[in-house]
Amino acid sequence: MPRAPKNKRDRSREAAREAVAHAGAVPAEPAPRGRGSDPFSSELRRREVLPLLVLHLIAEGPTYGNQLMERIAGMTEGVLSVNPNTMYPLLRRLEERGLIAGQWEHPERRTRRFYSITPDGQADYERLMEEVRPFLEAIAQSIDDIVREVYG
Repeated sequence: MPRAPKNKRDRSREAAREAVAHAGAVPAEPAPRGRGSDPFSSELRRREVLPLLVLHLIAEGPTYGNQLMERIAGMTEGVLSVNPNTMYPLLRRLEERGLIAGQWEHPERRTRRFYSITPDGQADYERLMEEVRPFLEAIAQSIDDIVREVYG
């Protein structure tokens, strides 16, 4: 049986947990502490938000891995920070699936690899936009609930 929240901080955490769980984003039970336990960023990763963002940014024009990492970190204000160990395997998988095409800036020196979206990638991007939107709307609602609880 869950214990009753004792202070405003506990009540806020409980409200956030309930709001996110109600939206179907994460279980109502608190996540264990430690690496990867942040329900927002871990769910953003699990729900294909990162591939959606990568395809979105590449659809705007050819770009390379470091630029993608910087733009995603800036766009999410650090909530979804992506390191090279995540970004480059994702780019390779997207390229292997034919969703993006990579080309070396200077093929003889293998400097930066610029990625462009393919027609299959554009179709997958549109699919992801539809599939991921309900999750993102649930997260937005959860954040609004937290703000109302804490500052309302």
